Amino acid sequence: MKQQLEAIRKAALEAIADAAKAEDLEALRVRYLGKKGELTAVLKQMGKLSAEERPVIGQLANEVRAALEAGIEEKASELADKSMECKLKEEAVDVTIPGKQEKIGVKHPMYQVLDEIKDIFVGMGFEILEDREVELAEYNFTKLNVEEGHPAREWSDTFYFSDDSSILLRTQTSPMQIHAMETRELPIRILAPGRVYRKDEVDATHSPMFHQIEGLVIDKGITMADLKGTLETLIKAMYGQDSVVRFRPHHFPFTEPSVEVDVSCFACGGCGCRLCKGTGWIEVLGAGIVNKKVLENCGIDSEEYSGLAFGIGIERLAMLKYGINNIKLLYQSDMRVLDQINDD
Repeated sequence: MKQQLEAIRKAALEAIADAAKAEDLEALRVRYLGKKGELTAVLKQMGKLSAEERPVIGQLANEVRAALEAGIEEKASELADKSMECKLKEEAVDVTIPGKQEKIGVKHPMYQVLDEIKDIFVGMGFEILEDREVELAEYNFTKLNVEEGHPAREWSDTFYFSDDSSILLRTQTSPMQIHAMETRELPIRILAPGRVYRKDEVDATHSPMFHQIEGLVIDKGITMADLKGTLETLIKAMYGQDSVVRFRPHHFPFTEPSVEVDVSCFACGGCGCRLCKGTGWIEVLGAGIVNKKVLENCGIDSEEYSGLAFGIGIERLAMLKYGINNIKLLYQSDMRVLDQINDD
């Protein structure tokens, strides 16, 4: 039995020394030290030994087991070090190679313009509102003095949900102004941005969804001078202090008097170019003094209070600001276009 133990020690240590992988080492541990291993098999025969031989063979068996365990532990450490060395070589980073520029997302140009407009009006004391996009025709049209029979109420121009034309996708953000006049204490100074929806079955190039900002001020003594000063502040902040603003008479059902607002062409300085179609002016928004009938519809005394209102197409302002000639470019998310805009 003594010879068997010595033979096991010699063969096992040689095999451990030659092991090339951790899997091979584990197989050797099971082969020699496992429950059914060679060393265990020898120890099971100790019952056949005399009382004098058992202590000697027992001590030798313990020495062999300790030698094998030490050999396995040392070899495992050696294999682990080699594995780590190989891994470090494979995963080595060449710090001399130029890094890759990570592309960082940016806010869409249209929303950059929207945020700029919000900041301007917040600075003038306006409150920003958000409200529903599915609206009642009473608020979208009737209370804004757009009576039955008006072209804007036609099925060809509006997305209706009900056969009686009473529920629709809002065609303007003006209903937010009506809700504000009905529910808020006076005076009121609000800015109402949001998505609006209009059908256009005649011109397929028009977008059925676009963005609009409407502003409203209701207070005692509001005049056209207040409207002009408010809009001039906006235009000069957006397009430069040298910008010239022009008001032209117009008609809107919810304001009286009503005006279209033009700004001197910032591309040619008013001399005439392709952008302004040779006129020297660019139309940017519509505005006016709130119609007394609209005030009365909301329960506001039109003899004591007056107001100003204006509506701005955000896409139009973004196109003018960034020199975009096709509104579709704002919706296609073409990174070649957006990168050029943001680089500016």
